[in-house]
Amino acid sequence: MIRSAAIALICLGSGLTAPALAQEGPFEDWKRDFQTRLAERGTDPALIASMLDGVEPDMRIIERDRTQPEYVRPVWEYIEGAASPARVANGEAAQSAHGGTLDGIEARFGVDPDILTAIWGLESAYGEIQGNEDIVRALATLAWEGRRRAFAEGQLFAVADMLASGRAERGELKGSWAGAMGQTQFIPTTYMETAVDYDGDGHIDIWDNEGDALGSAANLLLREGWRTGEPVVAEVVLPDDFDYATWNERASRPVAEWGLTGITRAGGGEWDTGDLYLDARLVIPAGDGGPAFLAFENFDAIMGYNNSTSYALGVSYLAKALAGGPSILGSWPQDNPPITHSQTRELQTRLTELGYDTQGVDGRVGPNTRAAIRAFQADQGMAPDGYPGRRVYDAVMAAANR
Repeated sequence: MIRSAAIALICLGSGLTAPALAQEGPFEDWKRDFQTRLAERGTDPALIASMLDGVEPDMRIIERDRTQPEYVRPVWEYIEGAASPARVANGEAAQSAHGGTLDGIEARFGVDPDILTAIWGLESAYGEIQGNEDIVRALATLAWEGRRRAFAEGQLFAVADMLASGRAERGELKGSWAGAMGQTQFIPTTYMETAVDYDGDGHIDIWDNEGDALGSAANLLLREGWRTGEPVVAEVVLPDDFDYATWNERASRPVAEWGLTGITRAGGGEWDTGDLYLDARLVIPAGDGGPAFLAFENFDAIMGYNNSTSYALGVSYLAKALAGGPSILGSWPQDNPPITHSQTRELQTRLTELGYDTQGVDGRVGPNTRAAIRAFQADQGMAPDGYPGRRVYDAVMAAANR
């Protein structure tokens, strides 16, 4: 990795292009074209100059974008890190310091302060780790490289709108290498659509103003469907004869209907009467050997912030810890971890050869791959949970060798 990055930097420093990385010519050609398109949108020439003059690509960002981690972090490791004792303690301190702001945001937007604090903790360690990249340079690099050009250019157009409207200043635009900014890690389009001037000072500052940052996060959750006073997620226990073949993780039904299938609350106890009529999805993130959860509409609102089940569970259980609530009671299948990306590609190849078409080999587990896994599991007498763990990988490899 170090050698390839060094080669790219040598090419850049000598005025040469790196064809494997920039497939459509030198960076300056892309920049001139993009400046022209900004002007065609009516962007002031002085603003274009302040935004892009002197900007050069950063090869480190291309390296990071193109280097896919081989290891897939198990959901239980993610949740353990998300709700670690240190993060809980820091979250309690942050709540103590900003309790009035959090209470005011709850009154205005109806978002649970513990959930909001948990998002704050996972996104930027309560404002301490926001990223120090120039996001214009980062996004321009990604746009030139081309793999995610439409996304990166869309974000740069939003940056121009931020500057033109006076909602941000050029020097403020610091964040992650992928273009996320501030204490709540908003990309520019999300900033333009959702960020709020919570304290009414005439400036939206998600970098140094906790009220603006947290108010903006609450507004995003509200736009994603947050429902005040309703639960987020509840751990449940499945009956021994649970029919995985009829389970669809995206399908919701009232809690009362889930109860008729034999599903009960983890740790015992009855459901609140109002909760029985709420819709929820059944989420089983580590297959039939691990804990199961009923995820309510507020869980999906959190996934609107970051479309990851692990993230939403991490936020939920950090929030529960901040509120003094229980941790996860069920045990995780430590002996059945998720497989690596290269193993996933091999799994997809072998499943397709065996007649369970995954609709492509890309190392990513999407709906088609999960459907193929479930069909294979059902034929093998395994619980058809669609979980891409080591057990199903070994079973598929054995069947392919036969």
